[in-house]
Amino acid sequence: MRLSHRGTRHPLVAVTVLLCALLCPMPADASEGPDTSAEVARLYEEASAATARYEEGRYAAKAQRAKVRKLDRLLAKERAAVEVLHADLGRLASAQYRNGGDLPQAAQLLLADSPEELIRGQRLLGQADLAVTHAVGKTQRAAARLATAKRTADRARRTLDRRSADLAELKRGIESKLASAQWTLQGEADRSVAAGQCRGAVRLDQPETDSTRAWMTPVETYELSAGFDSAGARWSHRHTGQDFAVGIGAPVRAVGAGRVVSVTCGGGFGIEVVVEHKGGYFTQYAHLAAVTVDQGERVHPGQWVGQAGTTGNSTGPHLHFEVRITPDLGSAVDPVKWLDDRGVRL
Repeated sequence: MRLSHRGTRHPLVAVTVLLCALLCPMPADASEGPDTSAEVARLYEEASAATARYEEGRYAAKAQRAKVRKLDRLLAKERAAVEVLHADLGRLASAQYRNGGDLPQAAQLLLADSPEELIRGQRLLGQADLAVTHAVGKTQRAAARLATAKRTADRARRTLDRRSADLAELKRGIESKLASAQWTLQGEADRSVAAGQCRGAVRLDQPETDSTRAWMTPVETYELSAGFDSAGARWSHRHTGQDFAVGIGAPVRAVGAGRVVSVTCGGGFGIEVVVEHKGGYFTQYAHLAAVTVDQGERVHPGQWVGQAGTTGNSTGPHLHFEVRITPDLGSAVDPVKWLDDRGVRL
């Protein structure tokens, strides 16, 4: 099982949305509207942007916490050094006391072997005392600077943590609205399938695509589920395509240039689109919640042809993708190998 790279536009909240889609009931008060598809697409974009901001804030806060921990260690080290230097200064004072440090200068002169020896000893003790005092002061100043830096870093960390919490709340709110809108869209799709009347194409703002790529995956971000030719109780023979686990309303795109040969909304595949490509191949996009193209329309690589759903014989939101040598069921070839031959790795 492999995840795709996340693109820059309309990434999908695959796992969270899939679980909600499978477990959450459709809101009873969800209202229908002709702009549901556009609303879902907009909320996907907002959820993607909110997720990106949340992740940026979370990583920034994590980095700031690491900085605070590092400053904590450095500050503890400097404080330990001050304590050591203070102990050294205490030992120096004790040694000076034991060697006559409390005697008057005249008495020390009388007891010394020579005046030169006394002067030399006093000079050495003075130099040591000065060196320790200087080191203590230097270390205390370093500790003070570190303490100031730590307070600043702590304030920044608290600010980032609050921002991350706010962004997480915003993200949850958008995803809640998205889940509600997704089920409204799915409800509209189910009613059209039940009535056997396909709704017209929904015209959404199309994303910018890389014109240098002739072929691409049918969805931008996904998790692979049932594969080609796999067995299962849900299929009369064997699975004829590759399933992509995505959320309801996730944009589904043409894998390459071609012409839409059919848009249907009945049967086991629910709402589906079939596109004809050069070389005699056809691609099918099934279990959709909405379509964004009409029969006979020409499409380019990456153009949205619909929005994913769970119409027809489907146990949960996903895209069923097939590659065929005719427009009809029963002529499928392995879509993973077919895409791989065209430079698209799943």
